[in-house]
Parts: sequence; C-alpha cells; structure tokens
Amino acid sequence: MKEAIIMAHQAKDNGDYGIGAVIVKNGVIVVRVANSTKTREDPTQHAELLAISQASKILESRHLTECVLYTTHEPCPMCAAAAVWAKLEGIVWGARMEDMADYANKNGNSHYQWRTIKLKAQEIIEKGPDQPWVIDDFMRDECKKLFHDTIIVRSL
Repeated sequence: MKEAIIMAHQAKDNGDYGIGAVIVKNGVIVVRVANSTKTREDPTQHAELLAISQASKILESRHLTECVLYTTHEPCPMCAAAAVWAKLEGIVWGARMEDMADYANKNGNSHYQWRTIKLKAQEIIEKGPDQPWVIDDFMRDECKKLFHDTIIVRSL
C-alpha cells in the first residue's frame, strides 16, 4: 500500500486525483500506477483500470489469478467489475467511498468535483463468478489524507 500511496502523491503532483494502485504477483510488484483521469481527459483512466491493463500486458494474460490489487481508494463499480473480470486473487483498499463523499461534501469546490455511483465495490464483487478476497480500510487514515490539498510529508 505504501507504493500505491506514493503513486497517489504522484497523481496529485501531476494535477490529478490522489489515487494510486499497485498490482503484486507472488510478493513482487508488477505495476505501479497513478490516476490520470484529469490529466488525460479520459474517465476510464482510473488507477485500478490502468494497473489491471498494464499487468495484463506485462504478464500476457487477461486473467490475473495470482495477483493482488492494492489501491488507495475503494474501487468504483467500473474498477470493481474489471477486477472481477481479471480474476484477481485479492483486492486491498484504503479509503472508503464514504470517506471521499464526506470530504467532497465538506470541501467541495470547482477543483474537487468527485462523482461516483453509489454502489459499493463489495456489492459488485459478490455478484461476480470469481470473487477476489477483500481487505478494506487498510492504511485508511493515510489514504484519507490523499483527499486534502495540504502538503503531506512523504516519509513512507
């Protein structure tokens, strides 16, 4: 998760939403990615989708059965579905969808216009044929800090 947080900081530094993702296979990092929906002006450039896509290319397989996705934010419905289709072994996320919604409600402005479909990742995963295991709230407090505009010292 520490690597995903580093990637989230990179996304923020690039002017995007502070979300990062990492895919690990057998304890080895396969890919590290930063969210780029804003910088690429493409709503499909979520960190989780980029990680799945890049890992599939690197591993030459659309099925990532021995891989675990680490992401700083609970996957949206699109990303949760992609994780199921990729047959990921597991997903670990930090901040909850509610954390982002709370932050947006308290601090919403033209810079933070986060939109989401109010459907939990777990709901998507439970409906899939191949269900990855899930660990949620992992390093949640650290991941929640990624929503803020303040400078955070990166001593990971």
